[in-house]
Amino acid sequence: MPLSHHSQAQAAPRYTRTAMLLHWLLGIALVTLFGVGLYMADLPFSPQRLKLYNWHKWAGVSILALSLLRLVWRLVHRPPQLPVQVEKAMPRWQQLAHHGAHHLLYLLFFAVPLLGWAYSSAAGFPLVLFGLWQLPDFVAASPELADALKPLHKLSAFAMAALVLVHVAAALKHHFIDRDGLLLRMLPGRR
Repeated sequence: MPLSHHSQAQAAPRYTRTAMLLHWLLGIALVTLFGVGLYMADLPFSPQRLKLYNWHKWAGVSILALSLLRLVWRLVHRPPQLPVQVEKAMPRWQQLAHHGAHHLLYLLFFAVPLLGWAYSSAAGFPLVLFGLWQLPDFVAASPELADALKPLHKLSAFAMAALVLVHVAAALKHHFIDRDGLLLRMLPGRR
């Protein structure tokens, strides 16, 4: 007889509260920043567009810092292993996809904001964090480099958005179809 979500969640090792907080905070920030990026890209030149671009850059640097914190936390506090019954039920390709998607997400957590920072620097627009602190240029100003970096920033952001959607779909599949309690390991609640 299959275990209920509740009993499986109690039996499976859970992520730490800090890991959960960093996961959900970064997830919400990424979705919000992606939405703002889509919205502002088509705005005509205006004070509103400049304001959103500055906010987008501040948020990108904040996400970069949050990603670094999350990576350090993950390296110091190893995530729990997949429960044996879940791992046995997953075909080999799903296990590879699970690990590959997580590694690629971490790579994109850094690549997307760093490409954005490099693009901004190459375009000659300094990054002034919260309107107070000018951060050093990531690269020297170069219109040619800016033209090359802009589509890379956009492409990597869309790749991350697609990967986040796959991640969410897989979590929902585990919860509603497989009913294996895997999602509950990342939800705040009783320990």
